[in-house]
Amino acid sequence: MDWTRFKRKYSTFQIIIIGFAAIILIGTGLLMLPFSSRSGEVASLDCALFTATSAVCVTGLIVRDTASYWSGFGQAVILILIQIGGLGVITIAAFIETLAGKKLSVRERGLVVDSISAFQSGGMVRMTRFIIRLSLIVEASGAVLLMPVFCRDYGSEGVWMAVFHSISAFCNAGFDLMGTHSGAFSSLTAYKGSFPVVLVVCLLIILGGIGFWTWHDIITCRRHVRRYKMQSKVILVTTLFFIAVPAVLFFLFEFVDGPLPERISLSVFQSVTPRTAGFNTADLSKISGRGVGLMIALMMIGGAPGSTAGGMKITTVAVLFASAVSVFQRKKDTQLFHRRVEDSVIRRASALLLIYLVLVFVSACAISFMEGISMRECLFETASAAGTAGITLGITPSLGFFSHLILIALMFFGRTGGLTLMYAAISDRKAEVFRRPVETINVG
Repeated sequence: MDWTRFKRKYSTFQIIIIGFAAIILIGTGLLMLPFSSRSGEVASLDCALFTATSAVCVTGLIVRDTASYWSGFGQAVILILIQIGGLGVITIAAFIETLAGKKLSVRERGLVVDSISAFQSGGMVRMTRFIIRLSLIVEASGAVLLMPVFCRDYGSEGVWMAVFHSISAFCNAGFDLMGTHSGAFSSLTAYKGSFPVVLVVCLLIILGGIGFWTWHDIITCRRHVRRYKMQSKVILVTTLFFIAVPAVLFFLFEFVDGPLPERISLSVFQSVTPRTAGFNTADLSKISGRGVGLMIALMMIGGAPGSTAGGMKITTVAVLFASAVSVFQRKKDTQLFHRRVEDSVIRRASALLLIYLVLVFVSACAISFMEGISMRECLFETASAAGTAGITLGITPSLGFFSHLILIALMFFGRTGGLTLMYAAISDRKAEVFRRPVETINVG
């Protein structure tokens, strides 16, 4: 294929979409090989496609238990797909090109800029290397910290368990090798009282979820917070808020029984993991309606732009909140950290919120109608898919093929980004280059 002609034919957003779709199809083919499953049977198209999409889109929803159904080869394929999906198809492709000694063209730099939500095209080669290097260092460190516990419990297999869970946590994927318990996927429920595991997994999730540009500011500016970009400040403050407040609510209203250390561990973990990570240490079937509602909100919010996380992104929520405050205070401009936010950013944030709310609700209605399942469970599942959270109330494996297709579409939408899909589908030629007359319309 003529790569230069291909790049000219498609927009950067379309190439990003095609890249993710291609990796998913390759992963599907590999998972359908007989030796990808432990039994040697060929996985169904539904199972392989769903698993590959969930891995590339770093979601964690599954139709077959990862530990018992997939062989070592199948698990390795899933882990590679998670790594590619977490770091981004374009990022890895650009890194390989630079390793081969090739220079990135202006168009290729633009691809990297769009794929990692960068601010400018300058320094993309260095940034790509920084992303790969940081990811490998953090994932290796997480694996080393998890090995003592997993090797104690699983022997030599604990090394693979530690590596798998470290990459899965940093990429906010939520895939685990813990198997099932009482007919349900157990995730990390066996380690709810193990602070080493809970702490390491939480840190990996947070480190992957705050975004590589935030890490670049932290490493280059260190304690000089004033030199951080406004986006990094917003991400750090908002992340802290969405960890602390839900943790307090879970502690006060959900995990009210048991020893105090265990309650704290459960509360903190369940405040961190819903924002696209997919692990859980609590039995979600015992969570109240209030807790389910809170988790749905956290799943849709997601992590930071340019991170391994999905969802609407916490910056979207921060911009919408700041816009509302400016309206209440009758200010002319929306401000964050003494900086003005452009109107175009506010419009994009509003569009994203509308897209997510409509898709999650309509998809939940469709699944509820087809499967005869309550809207509560369906909303939880569709929010989990769209937010690439991967947490489930246990209904995903029992859903039919068409319901799985809906969840696959939502996972793809959540990972590639709603606006990326819209920009890929709508031609630039439809953008207006003039402004129409103004007329007032009342709202509220």
